[in-house]
Amino acid sequence: MSLERVVITGLGAVSALGLGADTNFSHALAGLSGIDFLSLPDLRQLQGHVAAQIKFPLPDLVKKTELPQFDRVALLAWAAASEALQQAGLGDQANNAALLESSGVFWGTGMGGAQTVETGYVDLFVEGKERVRPMSIVATMNNSAAAQIAMRAGFGGTVNTYSSACVSSAQAIGEAFRHIRHGYAERVLAGGAEALLTYGVVTAWDALRVLAPANAAHPERSCQPFSAQRNGLVLGEAGAAVMLESLSSAQARGAIILAELAGYGASNDAAHITKPDAAGQARAMRAALADAGLRSGDIGYINAHAAGTAAGDQAEAASIQQVFGTGTQAPLVSSTKALHGHTLGAAGALEFVLTIQALRNQSIPPTAFLDDPDPEFDLDFVALQARTDQAIRAAMSNSFAFGGSNAALIIKEFVA
Repeated sequence: MSLERVVITGLGAVSALGLGADTNFSHALAGLSGIDFLSLPDLRQLQGHVAAQIKFPLPDLVKKTELPQFDRVALLAWAAASEALQQAGLGDQANNAALLESSGVFWGTGMGGAQTVETGYVDLFVEGKERVRPMSIVATMNNSAAAQIAMRAGFGGTVNTYSSACVSSAQAIGEAFRHIRHGYAERVLAGGAEALLTYGVVTAWDALRVLAPANAAHPERSCQPFSAQRNGLVLGEAGAAVMLESLSSAQARGAIILAELAGYGASNDAAHITKPDAAGQARAMRAALADAGLRSGDIGYINAHAAGTAAGDQAEAASIQQVFGTGTQAPLVSSTKALHGHTLGAAGALEFVLTIQALRNQSIPPTAFLDDPDPEFDLDFVALQARTDQAIRAAMSNSFAFGGSNAALIIKEFVA
């Protein structure tokens, strides 16, 4: 059986960087941070905490009568998914039964309807109410966002939800890639969303001692991946989506092809629940290269997972050096989490969208605020300023997670 080539025909994103995939990329390229002091919508505040919080109104895409079905995570998901559908030219296919039946949704989220869960606990244990809101289960379940996307797009093919912490959406994209390549669907809308900026969730992350303290004078600079001064991650919320499609389907529709998804590699450290392992990460990157039929020297840019933690950045730098070498041998590497924070289940998809745009624009977003790179890492982290007018033919996006899950995605320029 011949394998289908898989191409990308639509992008969507919403994060603290802004609304829309293009806005997110232009702000990342300019080094404009979406990180600021966290402000919660009730009396339970966390003074002095920073986050990459979406503080602008979301687009009005859901009827008021349907809103009780939606946790914030599903609203972010549909905002991103609807943009990707529109760009792909698939926004209105109500009368095309064959197309709808051959289309699916693969979606990732780490914590699902976290805000609905917390609201229910407050209602019961703080407010003393006897009941929670009627649609709490529908809004809370991890597959709610995927289901809402599928219903609104009319997609009747396979709908899968992946929940593997910080690799959730990268895993969703990678498995969707395999699903199309092996002929199980013509197209899959893939991505992820996360909305976990609640008092309880942020407090739990704080208890793990991995959150970066606020830079009081410049909160936007609080996340510093690959820096000698790095001291933790900054949580964020986001939704991001890509429309994946078989090449034959995209060409038959006359769709604009943005890039080709060429390889996916996955692995598990099988070592520690929170401490990353460079060897495990390297296995995922090597698997992606083999899957794409590429050599390490073919990759011009890596969007790193690096979240700004001491152990995490060290392991990733070591794994990149194991696979790609050091100095000028290695590709350019940057972490955009310095700007949009760590969006957990949405991170892989958001960073994949930015990687696609870097390839298309031949411009690399910087690792912002990297005034003092860790001298232990012999890699070019595109510190402080973007690099434009590059000659990139293929790029990789890395995602690594608590639990030891690793995923690497490779895109390349589309050549018919």
